[in-house]
Amino acid sequence: MSLDVKISDQACGAEVTGVDLTQPLSDAEILAIREVWLEHHVLSFPNQAMSDDDLEQFTLSFGGFGDDPFIAPIPGRNNIVAVKRTADEKVPVFADNWHTDWSFQENPPAGTCLFGIEIPPVGGDTLFANQHKALDDMPSELRQKLEGKMAIHSAALPYAPSGGYGDKDREMGRSMDIRASDEALAKQLHPIIRKHPETGREGIFGTFGYIIGIEGMEQQEGMKLLLELAGWQGQEQFQYQHKWKKDMLVMWDNRSVLHKATGGYQGHDRLLHRTTIAAYQA
Repeated sequence: MSLDVKISDQACGAEVTGVDLTQPLSDAEILAIREVWLEHHVLSFPNQAMSDDDLEQFTLSFGGFGDDPFIAPIPGRNNIVAVKRTADEKVPVFADNWHTDWSFQENPPAGTCLFGIEIPPVGGDTLFANQHKALDDMPSELRQKLEGKMAIHSAALPYAPSGGYGDKDREMGRSMDIRASDEALAKQLHPIIRKHPETGREGIFGTFGYIIGIEGMEQQEGMKLLLELAGWQGQEQFQYQHKWKKDMLVMWDNRSVLHKATGGYQGHDRLLHRTTIAAYQA
């Protein structure tokens, strides 16, 4: 077994070939992929004609299935979500703001896997922002403001019934099966600067949106600091812009990067299947 790893010339990301993801992975292959993943944070595997069974099998090779709240799984599966948009859809592009998947959970997922099934000929890139590099390059003044601070995470803004993907969004005919709920109002604390549980490398965890305040700070003051942080952490010098192809699997480390979707493919269908890798257990 020999992985061929092509490192991007951007802030993170690498393309991996030399492995067949339609077959069970050996322990050596899993270890090699994990090492590259932890180093480069976002991996793409082109030309992998994977079934949903293959996608689930790959996900389980890197941890259990994470819990995907507020979005119904596809029929016949418990752990696969369809990231879908039809050619004539008018609602805003799903997940087009910087975020870390499900950071509002007590134990947020280690990673996300996304497999390209129907890819439009234009647009639809996914942007990633390396939060280790964002912290390393951060001005000392801003870092001092963040040191020791606990962020208040919540899914209220997107997934409460009154939120961005709530009742009004559903009425507008979004094709994704999003289930807004009052459960989105729950809150969870996480440090803004934290060590990666596997590598120990410090990085920024989360961003404005899923973060709705800072513990111990007056709301207006906390929001001002969160907006300052958000303006820093998604800058172009921290980004990797991923271009999709059909039969491509992408896995990313939610502990290391932010990500967001882009549009630009109006008039074309787009379909990807997604799984979530559960939090790392030492």
